[in-house]
Amino acid sequence: MPDTRSPADRAAALAAARNVKMARSAHAYVRGNTAKFYEWLAGVTVPRPEGPPIWICGDCHIGNLGPVADGGGRVEIQIRDLDQTVIGNPANDLIRLGLSLASAARGSDLPGVITVHMLEQMVEGYEAAFHPETPSGEASSPDTVRLVMQEALGRSWKHLARERIGDAKPTIPLGKRFWPLADTERAAVDDLFARDDVRGMVASLYGPDPAAEVRVLDAAYWVKGCSSLGLLRHAVVARVGGKGGELCLVDIKEAAAAVAPRDPGAAMPRDNAERVVEGARHLAPHLGNRMLAARLGSRAVFMRELRPQDLKVGSCSTPLASCRVRGCA
Repeated sequence: MPDTRSPADRAAALAAARNVKMARSAHAYVRGNTAKFYEWLAGVTVPRPEGPPIWICGDCHIGNLGPVADGGGRVEIQIRDLDQTVIGNPANDLIRLGLSLASAARGSDLPGVITVHMLEQMVEGYEAAFHPETPSGEASSPDTVRLVMQEALGRSWKHLARERIGDAKPTIPLGKRFWPLADTERAAVDDLFARDDVRGMVASLYGPDPAAEVRVLDAAYWVKGCSSLGLLRHAVVARVGGKGGELCLVDIKEAAAAVAPRDPGAAMPRDNAERVVEGARHLAPHLGNRMLAARLGSRAVFMRELRPQDLKVGSCSTPLASCRVRGCA
């Protein structure tokens, strides 16, 4: 049966869903509790490196890395989630990613020496990026990365729709993952897509005509993520170019204040949605150029068009046993 939970009843249900997700494993807890990570980091007495203040992800765990497509269909491994992006110490991203890798290895019952090798490879890869003479490209990529890139390049709208909304039809099935919007919420979504800048951003990704018609076909509240559960999040299916045009899926997400430490002297947008979009354009331009800061009612939100090629590194469908045979895992 579809979930008919009203907007007023969402908070308790979302909090319960977040707790269940985080209780599944140590890795899930690490991924879903960014605030606790920075509380822990602030209490660590061992000195840590201080890099120059630059745009950082702020929540750099392995679930936030993967293939990302730009508007022209080119695909690269980039950061996929930048809610916590700030101008700060790049060492924070490395520590966050290292902890994520270590907790994933522990949850997979891998020996401690494997964890050591994983962290060594992370540091070596980071250092290699500072040396232009280092070989780059597909030939130098690990097998795991090549496999997920190959899978990303072969995906279409049907793959995206079936994965995200369960069906290739231009409707969103209500139930566990999608809840109905109140009439006022749906009206706010329709008003948002009627704006010239929103319509132009979406239309420009599907053809040369930025004035092409963009029509909202369906929208729902999206029960998604972990640390973001409890914030406003809507999924919108739209059609670009009138009848027979391209279908697209747009994610509307509330932008909250970042808990990642920022450099006190850094000049960043004060609006949280604008901060997220600006950080994305610096760190993951394939994604950032498909995003737009806006307001939905009284809330700052950022919109991003989701592409079939957007995947997590850990979402490759190749069986783990095959990866081990090839040396991926």
